[in-house]
Amino acid sequence: MLSHDRLRRSPRALRTFTGLDQAEFEKLLVPCVQAWNMHVSMPQHPEHIRKRHVGDGRKARLLTVEDKLLFILFYFKIYPRQEVIAFLFDMSQGRTNEWIHTLSTVLQLALGDPRGVVRGLPERHPQNLEQVLTLCVSVDVIIDGTERRTRRPTEAERQKLCYSEKKMHTVKSNLIVDVEERLVRYLSSTYAGSVHDKRICDQKTYTFPPGCVLFQDTSFQGYEPDDSRTYQPKKKPQGQELTPADKAENTMISRMRIVVEHVLAGIKRCHIVQDVFRNTKAHFDDLVMEIACRRHNLRAISRYVSEE
Repeated sequence: MLSHDRLRRSPRALRTFTGLDQAEFEKLLVPCVQAWNMHVSMPQHPEHIRKRHVGDGRKARLLTVEDKLLFILFYFKIYPRQEVIAFLFDMSQGRTNEWIHTLSTVLQLALGDPRGVVRGLPERHPQNLEQVLTLCVSVDVIIDGTERRTRRPTEAERQKLCYSEKKMHTVKSNLIVDVEERLVRYLSSTYAGSVHDKRICDQKTYTFPPGCVLFQDTSFQGYEPDDSRTYQPKKKPQGQELTPADKAENTMISRMRIVVEHVLAGIKRCHIVQDVFRNTKAHFDDLVMEIACRRHNLRAISRYVSEE
């Protein structure tokens, strides 16, 4: 059976299974303990009223908070089938499913603790975007969209809605990343794959602080928010060539935009947002993307602080 006590003696295995080293794991453990205690103390719904006190009855396989945190980080990082993780943690598949959804909520709370290492990032409400970006070290930010493959929906209307221009069924989100600290400052809601990146921006009406410099790709053609300066690669005119000045500007934009590609690679170290998404619970696809972004921010902040 996998356990934190077993893996902490093998730092390489811990990093492989969770994506975090021991120091980052211990940093996350503190708010995770608080989030778990908060979850346990929450009042139960009438249909789930306890018949026993907390701790009574059969002892769970995941006795410690360390093992609970290891379990959910392992699931997000490796994304095995539930039968596999049930075997590795010595429990039934049904109990595994319960733990996944319970501990996902606990992990979301732990990673979003404003007193913790991630300071509640990323922001999810467009009306707070300007305030969040005002506190950034740099005024340079990048906006980009990312798609995640999902299972082919059973409903015909949903199939059509999720079928993207990449010839597959996907869901997508927009992210705003600051160039200096490489943190995901904003994450939009999750949309069906056929929804265009710019359309998401138009629906949410993002507000940027005055003087903000926004880098974007050609999928945001025509998007120019107020009080900010946008940079977008220029396309080669039909039958003509770009001028040397245009080529130089495109090179500069590409060098800036590579930051968001590195951030997306860090986010998708969690295979739950990299592989074909198999879960069917409503809104769970949005939850896992938020957790993956917060987990990336945890690692980025740890590296940024250590370098300072």
